[in-house]
Amino acid sequence: MENNFLLTYLLLIPIIGSILILFIKESQVKAIKWLGLLVSLFAFIVSLIVYSKFDAAKSGFQMLHQLTWIKNLNISYLVGVDGISMLLILLTTFLTPITLFSSWESIKHKVKQFTFFMLFLEVGMLGVFMSLDLFLFYIFWEVMLIPMYFIIGIWGGKERIYASVKFFIYTMAGSLLMLVAIIWLAVYAGKVSSLGFTTNLIDLYKISPTIPLDIQKYLFLAFFVSFAIKVPLFPLHTWLPDAHVQAPTAGSVILAGVLLKMGTYGLLRFNLPLFPQSSVEYAGFISVLAVIGIIYGALVAMVQKDMKKLVAYSSVSHLGFVVLGIFAMTFESVQGAVVQMVNHGLSTGALFLMVGMIYERTHNRDISYYGGIAKVVPLFSVALMITSLSSIGLPGLNGFIGEFLILTGSFKSVVLGSWWYTIFASSGVIFAAVYLLWMYQRVVFGEVTNSELKKLTDLTGKEMSVLGVMFIFIIWLGVYPSTFLNITSVSTGDLLKNVSSFTINLF
Repeated sequence: MENNFLLTYLLLIPIIGSILILFIKESQVKAIKWLGLLVSLFAFIVSLIVYSKFDAAKSGFQMLHQLTWIKNLNISYLVGVDGISMLLILLTTFLTPITLFSSWESIKHKVKQFTFFMLFLEVGMLGVFMSLDLFLFYIFWEVMLIPMYFIIGIWGGKERIYASVKFFIYTMAGSLLMLVAIIWLAVYAGKVSSLGFTTNLIDLYKISPTIPLDIQKYLFLAFFVSFAIKVPLFPLHTWLPDAHVQAPTAGSVILAGVLLKMGTYGLLRFNLPLFPQSSVEYAGFISVLAVIGIIYGALVAMVQKDMKKLVAYSSVSHLGFVVLGIFAMTFESVQGAVVQMVNHGLSTGALFLMVGMIYERTHNRDISYYGGIAKVVPLFSVALMITSLSSIGLPGLNGFIGEFLILTGSFKSVVLGSWWYTIFASSGVIFAAVYLLWMYQRVVFGEVTNSELKKLTDLTGKEMSVLGVMFIFIIWLGVYPSTFLNITSVSTGDLLKNVSSFTINLF
C-alpha cells in the first residue's frame, strides 16, 4: 500500500495546536485565542488540499495511510477517505474556526482550557470520519466524548453538570455495546479467514456479510444502538435537549453541526456494508422510528418557550429525515441523507449562533420576552429569516434539496415497500414551517413591548462575517447542489452495490 501522509498531517495540526496552547500563560488570552483560530484555519486549508487531491470519480477509499500499531492483534493505524467522509471532514474543519471565532467575546473565563478542548474535539471528530480500522475508530469515538463533556460541564448553563453527565453516560452506554461487537467481529474474522484477528474495516467488509443472519442481527443492533444514541433517534434522544440548552453557543454549534452526524455516518459506514441482510431486515422498523422522530421532534419544538430548546428539538426532527433516507436504501435517498447532514450542520449551526448572539445581548432566551425587534435590529432579523427559511427547506436554499431527495428516494424504495413513510415524513416539512415561522413572528414582528429591547445593538462586523460565510454555502447548496452531490455520488453507488450484492435483488 502506497502511504499518503496528508490525512495524518490534517490530524496532527489540531493535536500540535492544542499542545502548544498548554504552554501559553493563562493571562495571555489574546495569544491563546489567535493561536486557536489560526490552527483551526490551517486545518481547514489542509482539508481543502486533501479535497483537491481527492478524485470524486474514483471508487473505494483514497489517500490511505497505514502503520502497524499493535502487531500481535493485527491492529493498524489506518486512515482514508471516500466521498461521504470527505464531505464531513470539510464540514468539521469549516465549522471549528467559526465556533472559535464566534466565542471570542462570550467565553471570558478559562479561555486556555476552552480553546484546548475545542481543538482536541476537532481531533476526535476528524479521526472518526477518516478511520478505517475499527479499533482506531473506537479510540477516536471515545476521545471525542472527553472534550465535549468538559465544554458542557464547565462553560454551560445552570444545569450543566446534569446535562454533561447525561450526555456522557448515554454515549458511553452505546459505545460499550459497539466495543463488544467490534471484538466479536475481529475474533470471527480470525476463525473464518487466513487474516487472523483483524479490525481492518476494508477486510471486514468482505467477511462480515457472510456471518449467519441470526448472529448478524445482534451485531447489527449493537452498532445501531450506539449510533442511534448519537443521532439521536427517537426514543434515544432525551439527552440532546439538555446538552444543547446547557452547552455554550460554540458547544451547541459543533454538537449540532458535526457530532450528531457521527451517528448517521456510522450507520452508513458500518451498519449497511457490514450487515447488509440485517439492514434490510430492520429497515422498516428503523424507518418507523425515524418518521416518529420527524413528527415528534417537530411537535415538541412547536410548544417550546425557549428558543434554544426549540432549535434542539428541531434537530431530532431533521435527523429523522437523514435516518429515513439511509434505510430507504435508494441512490436518491442516500445522496439526500448525506447532503442533508451538511445542510443541517449549516442551518442549525447558524440558528444556534443567532440564538447565542441575541442571548449575549439580553441574557434571555424566552420567546415571550421578545417582540418587534425588526425595528431595532433589522440586520439580525433578516439573517434570522434566511436561516429559518433554510432550516424549513425553502426551494433555493440548502434544506430543500436534501429533503426532496430523501422523500423522492423513500417514495420509490423497494426496501421500505410503502408510500406511507414518505407521506407521514412530509408532514415534518409543514410542522417545521409552523414552529420556525411562529417563533420568528413572535420574536421579530409586532410592537416593542419590552423597553429593554429598544437598547439592542444590531449585528457587529464580526457577527456578520461569520454568518455571511455560512450564508454563502446555504445559498450555494440550494442553487447548485451538484457541487456537493458529485463528491459523494460514486461512494454512494459503491455502498449500495455492496449492500445489494449480499441481498436478494432489492436494487
